[in-house]
Amino acid sequence: MPLTDKAIRSAKPAEKPYKLSDERGLYLYVHTNGSKYWRLKYRIDGKEKVLALGVYPDVSLRDARERCTDARKLHAAGVDPSGHKQSVKAGRLESAANSFEVITREWYLKNQPTWAAAHGDRIIRRFERDLFPWLGSRPISEIKAPELLSVIQRIEGRGALETAHRALANCGQVFRYAVATGRAERDPCGDLRGALPPVKGTHFAAVTEPKQVGQLLRTLDSYEGTLIVASALRLAPLVFVRPGELRTALWEDIDLEAGEWRYHVKKTDSAHIVPLSTQAIAILQTLYPLTGNGRYVFPGARTKDRPMSDNAVLAAMRRMGIEKEEMSGHGFRAMARTILDEVLGFRPDFIEHQLAHAVRDPNGRAYNRTAHLVGRREMMQSWANYLDSIKQIQ
Repeated sequence: MPLTDKAIRSAKPAEKPYKLSDERGLYLYVHTNGSKYWRLKYRIDGKEKVLALGVYPDVSLRDARERCTDARKLHAAGVDPSGHKQSVKAGRLESAANSFEVITREWYLKNQPTWAAAHGDRIIRRFERDLFPWLGSRPISEIKAPELLSVIQRIEGRGALETAHRALANCGQVFRYAVATGRAERDPCGDLRGALPPVKGTHFAAVTEPKQVGQLLRTLDSYEGTLIVASALRLAPLVFVRPGELRTALWEDIDLEAGEWRYHVKKTDSAHIVPLSTQAIAILQTLYPLTGNGRYVFPGARTKDRPMSDNAVLAAMRRMGIEKEEMSGHGFRAMARTILDEVLGFRPDFIEHQLAHAVRDPNGRAYNRTAHLVGRREMMQSWANYLDSIKQIQ
């Protein structure tokens, strides 16, 4: 006789567990502590098996019968309901382990030691505020370009266009990490290139439009001060190192014949190589007769025993009318990163290596300074050639 809700509610615990049968193999298992569990008994390949269908009253009689019907349909199709349930559970666990948030936080922890604390905090807050609420639980391999765009457009919709661009760039880094570690097939961010309107403003560092970058370069070339400062201004966009690394460059670290500048990066405590383009070598060769007999490539104005002031390049840019809001010493790095990736299409890991960031392989091991050196050398020459070409655009 089929069960009723009244009979189920009236069932009391006994000294031993007992069953209340319903129909089609469905029954209620009443435990000695009063707990009531739905079970389905069935046979497959001649062997009796039991499938758990939930706990009463969370799963009502009606719900239990619906679950029984679904299980029996699988059984009729030759599928073991218990095996199917385990597969679904395993799939859910795998999806959770490979969710967008889990992989993002893994990527963040691997890269956090290479970032300034404030920079890292901004990145993770951006994900927590603008991305995780909508994408966090989604398996990263299932996120496609339209879904990602809809989330990025939420940021744009509140008037934070620059934040939207930064969020999309950060997502690209996470997706490329997922691809490298075998959790995703491709990065959908590339499909969204041009989907956001460009950021309007006067920041050269945020602009990749050739005419504006060309205008900046022509302005730098027009500097009429000392040869030392003029050389630093012209070399800065070609090598895009940190301002402190440029002004403290040592002649002993530069091999003009080999076309390389090798030095130690204090920020990441690692050795670094800057392949020098023919344009960069020409600038240094012109400067060498003036400062080559001293220690520093760019000595200070008062003594050659100290490097130039950290304000020398910035002061020169301000005198030429390049305002602080338009360009800073670090701006050349942002400009190079953007153009090398979005315009010239070089591999992100080449760019990160050349920016002297601590790049690690999928196993967490830091690459050495010679990693991808041939490709980076080609990239640096292409970069210098590109800068020469856009100087001609009026």
